[in-house]
Amino acid sequence: MARQHASLTKDEETNAAAWEAARGAGWGAFKWGTFSLVAGGVAYALSPIYRGLTVQFKVYIQMSGMILGSMIEADKRMIAYEHMVRHQKRMARDMEVWRRYEEEFEEKGTPGVGAESGVKGKKPDV
Repeated sequence: MARQHASLTKDEETNAAAWEAARGAGWGAFKWGTFSLVAGGVAYALSPIYRGLTVQFKVYIQMSGMILGSMIEADKRMIAYEHMVRHQKRMARDMEVWRRYEEEFEEKGTPGVGAESGVKGKKPDV
């Protein structure tokens, strides 16, 4: 079935993934931008070639570091988010299978996991 117009605004899982990627991009831009700023300061102090560059090129170098960092961190966060969602879905599916398994045995009169012992009338040894 094809998506309706603006249907992604109602897709909670997609929106959560997008926000996780945006947070990763923001953190990556900050982290790598800080590193680029420090590296630029060191280069300015030590390199006459760097000091001779135009302001526009220095800004370009700074922004390149920030953009690269934001892409790397956003991708890292998206992969981690995808693994987390898959794990949650797998756990929910496994819990449902286990619940059905317990119900099936309880319908037959067999005590479930919470029973004290497997034999009726016998108390566990203390």
